[in-house]
Amino acid sequence: MDTASTGDTGLPLAGITVVSLEQAVAAPIATRHLADLGARVIKVERIGEGDFARNYDSAVHGLASHFVWLNRGKESLCVDLKSEAGLAAVRALVAEADVFVQNSAPGAAERLGLGAEELRENHQRLVAVNMSGYGTSGPFVDRKAYDMLVQAETGLVSITGTPETATKTGIPTSDIAAGMYALAAIQAALFRRERTGIGATIDIAMFDATVEWLGHSIYMQMYQDVQIRRMGLSHASIAPYDAYPTRDGQILIGVQNDRGWRTLVTEVFERPELAGDPRFATNIERVRHRAEVDELVGKLTRDFDTAELDGRLADAGIPAAQLGDMKSVIAHPQLTARDRWREVQTEAGPIRAVLPPMTFRDVELRMGAVPALGEQTDAVLAGIGLNGEQIAEMRSAGIVQ
Repeated sequence: MDTASTGDTGLPLAGITVVSLEQAVAAPIATRHLADLGARVIKVERIGEGDFARNYDSAVHGLASHFVWLNRGKESLCVDLKSEAGLAAVRALVAEADVFVQNSAPGAAERLGLGAEELRENHQRLVAVNMSGYGTSGPFVDRKAYDMLVQAETGLVSITGTPETATKTGIPTSDIAAGMYALAAIQAALFRRERTGIGATIDIAMFDATVEWLGHSIYMQMYQDVQIRRMGLSHASIAPYDAYPTRDGQILIGVQNDRGWRTLVTEVFERPELAGDPRFATNIERVRHRAEVDELVGKLTRDFDTAELDGRLADAGIPAAQLGDMKSVIAHPQLTARDRWREVQTEAGPIRAVLPPMTFRDVELRMGAVPALGEQTDAVLAGIGLNGEQIAEMRSAGIVQ
């Protein structure tokens, strides 16, 4: 085991070893956060190609943007799992690990002898995590489950977009949701193991994770027979809540309650008579008269420059935001003022990255290097007792890279 991962670093998961048979987004985002938190993460990759996310694009000094985002701080073991020696090496790693994560195609891990039940027969402390699209049973168990497909199947796209066009979210929401639940479940299982000495078998489905995030929309359908409409930047249950025009652009205003409405019209727009207008006095009435509310607010916001109105709204405590893009968030003063940018090493040189959003006040989370394909293969194999001659033989036989 890497001595750096077992020392007293103050990182919450120092000393924890994770072996992950992973690809794409869902499992890698979970294990990257485990690495950020101090765990040693050994990423098992296929010969030649590796994680196929390595080849999505070449945007970051020739490296793929998804891959550098999701795989820093890991060790890459490139091995042929269809070979007896390669599979034996991975099984030896798992035997010494605390956590095993896999998001292979349905049944693939079991066919390799890396199913949770088999691995835990002789390793009861292991936390084994199976990530899939639709879970371990049911009519969709063997279906392909890319992020867009799950967003469609769960109905997420039915509430995302404009009234005219259903749209998937701009980030892989179903992948990320599954990854975050895997992260939480792994940490909970490790905490429970501290008390009981027993690990866990955990199943995480992208479908389940996405359905969980649809709670409001599902309850509206079940109990009001209402399909939430696609409303762009607006909100089905709140008004005013949208982007409104200014003299030189737009600003988003989201009034959450009736007190906020009174403050908006009296302190920001200086139109106190609107506070008592029965069409607008309560959120229920404002939603009922949404078109009138939006027309009125849009007429009032046009009297201001964006920056001026943004300041007035902030001073009055009204939730508001300017409509940013990727260029503006990179240069955002909130990131700069809070010193959120760091440098991460890659095979193509250093790149910028933001600190993980889990901020511990006593220790800064680790932001390790992004591994080249198979970069740590020799070191990982040596760690399970293989000597240089044995590793060389495996390499010449095409078992490792």
